[in-house]
Amino acid sequence: MKLKTKDGGWNPYLVGVLIGILAIVSAYATTQIMGKTNYFGASTTFVRAAAFLEQTVAADYVKANEYFTKTKIRVDWQFMLVIGIFLGAMISSLTGKTFQLEKVPPLWKKRFGPSVGKRAVVAFLGGIVAMIGARMADGCPNGHGLSGIMQLSMSSFVAMVMFFGIAVIVARLVYIRRIS
Repeated sequence: MKLKTKDGGWNPYLVGVLIGILAIVSAYATTQIMGKTNYFGASTTFVRAAAFLEQTVAADYVKANEYFTKTKIRVDWQFMLVIGIFLGAMISSLTGKTFQLEKVPPLWKKRFGPSVGKRAVVAFLGGIVAMIGARMADGCPNGHGLSGIMQLSMSSFVAMVMFFGIAVIVARLVYIRRIS
């Protein structure tokens, strides 16, 4: 199995195998170290990061908010995982020679024009919708896809079908031009 594809990108099969091994090692290691299994996921970490920042300006509100007391604001291994995802993606794109800075992706520019402001607003609103959906589903696609399916969790299978099904519908509505 080759590490790189013809275009210089990472081999998706190899990366999939490595992610699977990492998920298994992570589940085993956290069980041994913490006495309970903690699985991959990122949405809770973003909520914790928001609370972590918010407590600097409204500490009383954060302490009184039942949601924040349940999620326990802390920097833990999952917080470091999210930082590692960012750094790993950066290193991967640099070593694969695919890194590029772009204000507006080509597909967006072709469909909606070159406006950076419009793209930023839509991306921000899309992020809000995605986070609300992840919290409603009690986890993000990472958590359900990597950890939940690894455990053969029926709710994770349902969540993943919903995540991908809705993503396909939205992509078709947003990017496919209608025939008049």
